[in-house]
Amino acid sequence: MHAANSLINVEFTERQLWSRILREANKAAEQDAFLAPLIADSISSGNLSEAIIARIADALSPPNAADSLRAALSALLVEDYRILAAASFDLVAVLDRDPATTKALHVLLHAKGFLALQTHRFAHSLWKRGRREFALYLQGCVSRVLQVDLHPAAQLGIGIFFDHATGIVIGETSAIDDNVSILQNVTLGGTGKEAGDRHPKIRSGVLIGAGAAILGNIVIGSNARIGAGSVVLKPVPAGTTVAGVPARLVGKARSAEPSRTMDQVFDDGPPLYDVGL
Repeated sequence: MHAANSLINVEFTERQLWSRILREANKAAEQDAFLAPLIADSISSGNLSEAIIARIADALSPPNAADSLRAALSALLVEDYRILAAASFDLVAVLDRDPATTKALHVLLHAKGFLALQTHRFAHSLWKRGRREFALYLQGCVSRVLQVDLHPAAQLGIGIFFDHATGIVIGETSAIDDNVSILQNVTLGGTGKEAGDRHPKIRSGVLIGAGAAILGNIVIGSNARIGAGSVVLKPVPAGTTVAGVPARLVGKARSAEPSRTMDQVFDDGPPLYDVGL
């Protein structure tokens, strides 16, 4: 997972992002009177973490339970401030990698992949603390409302980007390192009813294309690319591109960190050989 120095200057980054969000919120509210009260309700908090909690509560809870969920999450954040320590990196990842997103405000208000990821960070903390009913409740809310199914036990690094996010499924013993990008309808699953450590391990810098299924306790090496619609059943070497059903090696990755370039164009030519052979 991420190194200890990954969070250097996070407070400065958060202040910068929050100032930008407030400026964008004020401008949006001035331009459209209909949105003004909705924006004010979401951005009335004093900092980014409080605003994220407000968005989670408003988006995922029935109206009569939103205040209770907001209070519960705020109390949990007091106990463990690290829950949202990666939020700034996750937000910047969206701005950096999604050309359709030009405002930090839009990430906070509309990017359901970002919201699902931040909710997972609360659920993961609850899971580790033994509060598993609450963790599973949050998982269920995210699954029903946002169509993103992240098991609370799954381990996720920082700078994660869920593009579109609909249909993403990440199993219990999955682990995702830093700076990974995953598109819609991706499954990190098991291969059957085996128990124990049974889900994929995704190393840093990986890009996983839409509709890909990565199954079993296998490692996807750092800076690899998984083609859209691929079914990956064997380990993938670092810095390579795989595609197909089943996935085959089609060459090297075209950039040093595919998750950031989001380059999904493949070189011409047939697959070279089966992954893992």
